[in-house]
Amino acid sequence: MSLAEVRHWVFDMDGTLTVAVHDFAAIREALGIAPEHDILTHLAALPAAEAAAKHAWLLEHERDLALGSRPAPGAVELVRELAARGYRLGILTRNARELAHVTLEAIGLADCFAVEDVLGRDEAPPKPHPGGLLKLAAAWEVAPAEMVMVGDYRFDLDCGRAAGTHTVLVNLPDNPWPELADWHAEDCSVLRRMVLA
Repeated sequence: MSLAEVRHWVFDMDGTLTVAVHDFAAIREALGIAPEHDILTHLAALPAAEAAAKHAWLLEHERDLALGSRPAPGAVELVRELAARGYRLGILTRNARELAHVTLEAIGLADCFAVEDVLGRDEAPPKPHPGGLLKLAAAWEVAPAEMVMVGDYRFDLDCGRAAGTHTVLVNLPDNPWPELADWHAEDCSVLRRMVLA
């Protein structure tokens, strides 16, 4: 299947459709998480009260970032091109769903995604778990092999591989995970040209 034939697209949010602004090292430091630990996995293992307090801090921190979101180069044009073709578009993010909607509003793409097709960390297990992609496949009534997962990090590619979707790595000049990415584009402008080819 060529990229132009894929009609069901799922995007990561931060660093994929937006310019990456999260300082994960600083977030770990603020929350008392060791540098080598995954933030969401760490919080999930904490006692309920401590986890709730740290999740609340994280949500407010991320809300500030979401309000100031800027689109990644070519992202708006890419998503508008796909939407104009009538393709089904979804978001799968490790962020909170409500903040994904804030971010989409901030970058001018909220009208391209159905509200129910935006999944955050409370609607699906965090990537690299494939649950979110499988949930969208079921909702869209398509096989995962008819979908593509687009992201800027290994978790996005691992998620797509585990779910059985195609994968695109974007917004990195080089591809450090060639075995995981079906396609690689330096940015969303290049990816749009690949779709139009």
